[in-house]
Amino acid sequence: MVPITIKKLKTIFNKFSSKIDAFTEYTGKSTSWLVITLVLLVGYDVSMRYLFRSGSIGIQELEWHLFSIIFLIGAAYTLKHDEHVRLDILYRSKLLTDKHRAWIDVFGTLFILIPFCLLIIISAWPFVSQAYIHNEASPDPGGLPARWLIKSMIPAGFCLVLIQGIAEAIKKLTQALEKEQ
Repeated sequence: MVPITIKKLKTIFNKFSSKIDAFTEYTGKSTSWLVITLVLLVGYDVSMRYLFRSGSIGIQELEWHLFSIIFLIGAAYTLKHDEHVRLDILYRSKLLTDKHRAWIDVFGTLFILIPFCLLIIISAWPFVSQAYIHNEASPDPGGLPARWLIKSMIPAGFCLVLIQGIAEAIKKLTQALEKEQ
């Protein structure tokens, strides 16, 4: 058996994180089309309500559902592009070097992001399965059926954030270790 060198291990990790990045890029760009759909849907809904005094609960719920999907599925894309919310008081200051920032990202991902994602995924699973088992639908007349579909976006979105977080941790760990040398 041939021992794995550090260089070979870095290559494997970089390929793995690149594949995750490509997948996240695809899901993010695919989700961006839902923004256009949502804008058109809201425009239609507002026009119908104010011009024709006719509204639809189903359309209003669809707007909420599309927004939820955009937010949940787009979160991993936001993380990939480093556009997420962070506490920048120390992080962006001149006191920290790039190496320090990389280590902060690694530890933040390992000890905050990943456990939080796992907590949400595990906690949301019974919520989704119960909605599926009971064929939960909107309680409002004219509302949307199959509420489990939108509820399933919660664990799906956090799974995407989790795998993108792993990719980011790999990239930042590689960056931090290169700065050590």
